[in-house]
Amino acid sequence: MLTELLTGWITHQRWFAGKGRPIDDLVVDSDVELSPRLRHLIISVHQAGARDRYQLLLGSEAPDWAHFKAAHIGEGYYDAAYDADLTVTLLEGMAEGRDTGPLRFRHVEGVEIDTSLRSLVLGAEQSNTSLVYGETYICKLFRRLNAGVNPELEIVTALAGHGGRNIARPYGWIEADLDGEPTTLAMTQEFLPNANDGWALALASVRDLYGALEGSASDAGGDFSSESYRLGITTAQIHRELAEAFPTETIEPQEVKRMVEEFRRRLAAAVEEVPELGEHAHVAEEAYQRVADVASETRVQRVHGDYHLGQVMRTTTDWIVLDFEGEPGQPMAERRALASPLRDVAGMLRSFDYAARHLLADHSNADELRPRAVEWAELNRSSFLAGYSAGGGRLRAEDAVLLRALELDKAAYEVLYEARNRPTWMHIPMSAFQMGR
Repeated sequence: MLTELLTGWITHQRWFAGKGRPIDDLVVDSDVELSPRLRHLIISVHQAGARDRYQLLLGSEAPDWAHFKAAHIGEGYYDAAYDADLTVTLLEGMAEGRDTGPLRFRHVEGVEIDTSLRSLVLGAEQSNTSLVYGETYICKLFRRLNAGVNPELEIVTALAGHGGRNIARPYGWIEADLDGEPTTLAMTQEFLPNANDGWALALASVRDLYGALEGSASDAGGDFSSESYRLGITTAQIHRELAEAFPTETIEPQEVKRMVEEFRRRLAAAVEEVPELGEHAHVAEEAYQRVADVASETRVQRVHGDYHLGQVMRTTTDWIVLDFEGEPGQPMAERRALASPLRDVAGMLRSFDYAARHLLADHSNADELRPRAVEWAELNRSSFLAGYSAGGGRLRAEDAVLLRALELDKAAYEVLYEARNRPTWMHIPMSAFQMGR
């Protein structure tokens, strides 16, 4: 029976969120035939009284089982995301604007989609599966489904409509109704084959610095500060375009204080689970209190929501910002909520600290190199902030108080994450509470 096969198979998938918990029930909510050998499934998985929904491209009768062994489900079925002969159906559907049962394939007005390209699955993703078609498109399948329009589709199409240059151009999407809401199942954007990942570029710079016996972060061969400055400019431009494309609001001081209380709640939860954080928690408490003491009207808008060096790509001409879907796993309403743009700024500042320090975890000369890591991080943090200000980003003197609090709120989340998943990295976010910034 198909549901039994899927129950055994789904728990081994990287994108399955319920690992470690028994499955009480698995139900196929939707089963749509897209072609004679390809079906689209929406599956409900019930665990401990909760339900999560996932989507699957189900293939049958694979012509070469050896080739699809890794995607094998059982009894002739397999994950068809890995079959380039079948996934062309997705491009064709978007190009034509086709409706197939409850599935709606759409394309951005005025674009043409080349349906002759074959797909290849991009590896190493945790929560989604991305198909790269030639060197032209990348189609992201949102494996775990949340009812509603995905923030990435909403933001990227809006920015493209306003002439935004620092995004990957959108081409099309697939949607269906879940819980009565139009829900994004997949979206297709411009693929950037010759771009470099910001995280990888930063690590190359850090490695150069660690390898240099003399000199400083500013004169080592891997100096990254000029790129950090340009990235700051790009970030300010993205924030300005988001403010033009979507409504903005001003929240009152009392709402700012409620935000501070949420910071405190998250800090307390982190300390309860990671007691080592307790001896440094006063650093965050003092920063949060300063925000409450000087609370004033604060502008909020749509933001990226999960901003770090792994979300940006460097092309030959500029930085491109990707993945506007917010923090995976958070409710859709929270991912679409208005926030201070300083939330994104804080996320990138934390990312510079991570880039500088994570290579020290297993380094034999960690103690000797730590001051150089701090110097690299401080140089790139200040360069990013200078670029953000030069690009028109709002950085008043009083904003430094909120920015510091947002950084520490992010660091508290990181401590919790690392304690659960990568204990040897926990020293990285812990260091944020030990610096005299």
